[in-house]
Amino acid sequence: MPHPEKSADVVIIGAGPSGAVAGTLLKRKGYKVTILEKQTFPRFSIGESLLPQCMEFVEQAGMLEAVQAEPAFQFKNGAAFRFANDYSFFDFREKFSPGHGTTFQVQRATFDKILADSAAKQGVSIHYRHEIRTIENSDDSVTVHGVDGDGKDFAVTARFLLDASGFGRVLPRLLDLEAPSGFPVRQSLFTHVIDNIDCQQFDREKILITVHPQHRDVWYWLIPFANNKCSLGVVAKEAFFDQYRHLESEERLKALVAEDEHLSRLLANAEYPDPVNEIHGYSANVTSLVGPGYALLGNAGEFLDPVFSSGVTIAMKSASMAADVLDRHLQGKAVDWQAEYAEPLKHGVDVFRTFVEAWYDGRFQDVIFYQNGSEQIRAMISSILAGYAWDLNNPFVKQAERRLNTIVEICRG
Repeated sequence: MPHPEKSADVVIIGAGPSGAVAGTLLKRKGYKVTILEKQTFPRFSIGESLLPQCMEFVEQAGMLEAVQAEPAFQFKNGAAFRFANDYSFFDFREKFSPGHGTTFQVQRATFDKILADSAAKQGVSIHYRHEIRTIENSDDSVTVHGVDGDGKDFAVTARFLLDASGFGRVLPRLLDLEAPSGFPVRQSLFTHVIDNIDCQQFDREKILITVHPQHRDVWYWLIPFANNKCSLGVVAKEAFFDQYRHLESEERLKALVAEDEHLSRLLANAEYPDPVNEIHGYSANVTSLVGPGYALLGNAGEFLDPVFSSGVTIAMKSASMAADVLDRHLQGKAVDWQAEYAEPLKHGVDVFRTFVEAWYDGRFQDVIFYQNGSEQIRAMISSILAGYAWDLNNPFVKQAERRLNTIVEICRG
């Protein structure tokens, strides 16, 4: 297995969406970029329902044409919500913020490989099966030490390090940056199904989020792909799943689907060819997104919750922002990583956090299913659900908590 060169301008841990986008943007600015990825691609990952804001960053990195050409990706124009007999949807083309209004629902193994292959074609050096074990960092340089897939040691020294390791969270573990997320511990049970849906009213161009008929903090996702398959999952606090522990994972998921009448009818003919997987306690945070010689991207820094599919958007937004700041940093210009990267990134993340918290306590659900809402306000909310959580021209971004609570009072009143 060939080792990476011993030096680079930038080393990136992880070849997922944030790593591939950041690496390509930096390569386009003329820097020597090395990506070190622990796994081999393609590999399974969740986070399959992209938001339109993602397309801006895919386009910046010169990858949009390759993504649009993949026939297995399902065109997506919005999000649909159902609770018992209540149904509502948001069309992302009808939004307040400028920018892309459509995107795709993707099987991440294929999507991530397309992005990584595109990065490699544009000159980014990617090395798979390379695991980071230790780092030495200072303001001027960073050296990473690791082991490749053949068990051989390697080391790379760079002027700066970006951690795009996602749920692997390499630097938070190695540098003791982990912090409580503030969210209750939740669990997800999920798989891919051959859906065989024959309902003419089912909209495959939108993710369907279904609220459990008796437990409003329990919800299901149904993400259609373009090949008669769907990603199917359920999210709840860990204690909720205790009553199903006597069942095997597949039977547990089927039992939960059966508890919702509409979802059960939709998936009446579904086949379950793939294993059912579980993730526990996925929400995470860190004490700092930046430090001497490094910055954290996407899920390596913070992951909220899958309910609004914000993970890949946050990852790509962080990649784009970090690449801009790092370009000036590497030119020797004075930059303030906290003020120019961490704080503005966190503002958008906190907007998503506001809506996630309001989803679970029922406030945002009341807004979603309200039938007499203002079209202008719906467009502002649609923008956030489409990923435009950094558009400060949107009142629901600039003052998320206050604006949302005002609308909740109107809907409940």
